[in-house]
Amino acid sequence: MNDTTYTDTELAELDRIARQIDIDAPAERVWELIARPGWYINDGAVDAEPDLRHEDDVTVVCHPSLGEFRFRTVELDKPRYAAFRWIGTPYRDDSAPSTLVEFWIDERDGGGVTLRVVESGFSTLADDPAAWLKEREGNDKGWLTELAAAKTFVETNPSATAGSR
Repeated sequence: MNDTTYTDTELAELDRIARQIDIDAPAERVWELIARPGWYINDGAVDAEPDLRHEDDVTVVCHPSLGEFRFRTVELDKPRYAAFRWIGTPYRDDSAPSTLVEFWIDERDGGGVTLRVVESGFSTLADDPAAWLKEREGNDKGWLTELAAAKTFVETNPSATAGSR
């Protein structure tokens, strides 16, 4: 059990996760991946042909071992910005509070892009900071894995994302 006490300022900073990675691929190719809701639900490698279904304005990602995850697309601004509301997981239903996942694609001088992700809203998941900090901890580590998976997928599968959207 963690008896750490955080200040309000520290809790506000912990309410979000921000990560980034450089990818040696054009923005359009990276866009084809990040515009797909829930591409980051995987076992450390992006699935070229995910099991998706659509229910009205919700995309459901069905993973064979992780379960079903539900996403609502908030905004798509091709090829620079995509935002999704992570509204349902195997541990939390659609009516529970959710986090916002935002992606930015920034072109780099000399070629390639920097892919940035911010997931925010953890403090809305539970009244007790210990509960939402535990969920945040898993996602904090997870984004490092998912961004590495995105880099590998986009750099080694140039045709896998073409025309997917």
